[in-house]
Order: sequence, then C-alpha cells, then structure tokens
Amino acid sequence: KLLEIWFAPTAAHISAEPSADGRTGLRLVERHVWEEMLDIVKCKVLSVVNGIELDAYLLSESSLFVAPHKLILKTCGTTLNLLGLPRILEIAAKVNLPTVYRFFYSRKSFMFPERQSGPHRDWKEEVEFLDRYFSNGAAYTIGKMNGDHWLLYLTNPEDQPQASSSGITPSENEDGHTDYHPPSVHSDYTIEILMSGLSGPARDPFFNSDLSEDSSDPTLPSTHAQELSLKLGISDIFPHHLTTLDAYSFVPCGYSSNALIKWGDENLELDSPHGPPAPSHSGEGYYTIHVTPEEGWSYASFECNVPLSVGGHPPDVEKKIPSLKDLIKRVVSIFQPSRLTLTLFISAEDNESVQGGPSAVELAQRSFKTALDESPYSLEDKPAKYKRTDKINYEFGGYDLAFASFELK
Repeated sequence: KLLEIWFAPTAAHISAEPSADGRTGLRLVERHVWEEMLDIVKCKVLSVVNGIELDAYLLSESSLFVAPHKLILKTCGTTLNLLGLPRILEIAAKVNLPTVYRFFYSRKSFMFPERQSGPHRDWKEEVEFLDRYFSNGAAYTIGKMNGDHWLLYLTNPEDQPQASSSGITPSENEDGHTDYHPPSVHSDYTIEILMSGLSGPARDPFFNSDLSEDSSDPTLPSTHAQELSLKLGISDIFPHHLTTLDAYSFVPCGYSSNALIKWGDENLELDSPHGPPAPSHSGEGYYTIHVTPEEGWSYASFECNVPLSVGGHPPDVEKKIPSLKDLIKRVVSIFQPSRLTLTLFISAEDNESVQGGPSAVELAQRSFKTALDESPYSLEDKPAKYKRTDKINYEFGGYDLAFASFELK
C-alpha cells in the first residue's frame, strides 16, 4: 500500500522561513508526531536517516519518506495505511500546509484480501474512503482482474484532464534498441518492481536464524542487515559513494531497507542522440526494499524515485547510476521471482518525446523487456527466461505510466 501526498509542486513552493538547520514544511514535524500517526496505521519506527532533502524512516511495516512538500508512506501486511490520512492532513495544516496539491494511493492486488481490515478489505471501500476527502479523485484498475493487477487512485489539479489508455499490444519495434531520453526537468519519476514466488536460493538468506528477539544488543538487527545487503549485492544496486543505506533484519525472517541516493548530471548518462543534453539538475532520491521470504507467499518489493536513463553503460560504470535496464537486472537477479510487475510513473513533461522519437514510457517498456530477455540470473544451471504477460501504457492528468507483467517461461 503506497500513499503519497503532495502539498506543493516542489520544496521551493514552501513559503515558510527555514529552521536553524534549514528545514521547512513537513520536515519541521518532530519524530514523535509521526510516530503517533503511525500508531494509527499499526506500525513502528525502527530507525531514521536524515538526508539533505529527505528524512527516511524505516518502519516495522515498511517505510516513510518526508520531504518539505510531500510525504510517502509505503506499508505492507495488514497495516491500515489509509486510516493515517486524516492525521497526516492535521499535521500538515499545523506547519502551514493546509491544502493538498496532489494525492496518490496505489497497491498491487492482494494475495490474501480476506486478511485485510478497515477500508482495505476491498478496492471499492478504499475508493469510497478516499472520495470523502477528495472531490476530484479518480480510481483505476490496470492489468488483468483475474491475475496480477495494479490499483491506483489519484487526484488531478483542477485544470488537468483525466486519464486515457493506450497500447495494450506489444510494440512492433522490440529490437532492444535503447535510445537515451533524459528527463528535461526532474519533476517526478518512480519505478516500482513488485516480485512474488521468489526462488529457494533467493529466499534462504532472509531467514535470520542467527538473530534472537532476546538479544542484549539492540544494534544487531541493523548490523546483520548491513552485512546481508553487502553479501547479496543490495549495497551495489547504486554506487556506494552516492548511497546511505539503512537496513533491518527481522526475527525469525524478513528484511527491510531504505537508501538515500545523491544524484546529479555527473552521475547520469546525459548524451542524447535526439538533441542537446537536459538542463543541469540534481537532487536526493530514495530506494526502498521489503522482503517476505516464506514459501507460498514470498514477496519482495523495490521502489525508487531516482531518474534513470534508458541508455547503455557509460564508460566509468562503477561511478554512475545504473540505467533502467541494468537496475532491473540487478534487482531481479537478487530476488529471482517467478512473477513480477513493473511500473514506471513519470511526470508528463518528462515523458515527451524529443524530435519525434519514442516517449520515455515506450523506451521504459523496451528496457523492461530487454532486461528480462537477457536472463538476469541462472537457476539450477539454467538461465532464467521470462515472458511478458501484460503491457499497458496510460496517460493521466500530468502523469504517464508504463505497466508490464512478466512470469518465468
């Protein structure tokens, strides 16, 4: 369950004077206030990493990211994500953010819907709950209703149109050509990889038999998770010098991590065959990973808002942020799912094609396919081969979406 609330288009739109340490907007809210809100949601704060632009809270049931102008709450299990919304709105109003600019709520179809409670028992209930707070909300189901699908509720600023869909049939040109289409400005970019049916070798490391709830060392779950992250290659998804990783291993099993990523032109491949490079831009983004390794309902999620190229490797790849294709291969090789859903949610201005070329969304679809066509890992000495079962592009008010599902052949 992913809830994202924007109270302004950017942090620069926050009018209040910064605090002594430069904080504005939602970053002025103290930790104990967020903890009270999270009590409603039914999860706890395990640790916090304070970045330059973001605060990353690692939770007992996933993650909370706080920027001056927006909040992202990602939860799992039977948490009551939406019941935290009224309290979040109250908290924001007390730091002079009384109006929601844009709102997003999304989730994958539940494995065990009967275990949910509150408004999360059914998508219709969730939509009815949100309609009480937003007069301009719109709800969408993307993908197969009798298979893996993705559910989205969003609000549009009043002057923007609603959504339209396009292109359920795979593109004719699937030759793996990877033209680079850099974002013209960094407005909003989120890649999500939702994986289920993890292989046995991928699940085994997340059973933490060497940890105990009775341990006298409270730092042991974090130390264990950092070592596990290094061993499995999670620490290498992004370059070390750009990454601040916060991780936690649960007893008897499970894993969560947040990472803050510094990105900028020097870390992105900006040479575009379509025209001049994008204007200089940089920032601080995040990725978050959550793993449930039990056989029968194993699941791993990866989410990241760092803008990624769809080009090939730059020469000094070790110092660079990975391309979208390489990111997918790195993540999938770690968790080895039998089924996965990928979504790229991107600002419409960043999706525009340059000089008649393909859009960023269509290039992302090609990256999805080529990454999984190239057998990102081997299992029992056999290369993993995936087939695509769904491909959908959507145009929303101000946003565009690439959605694709894959399963092992």
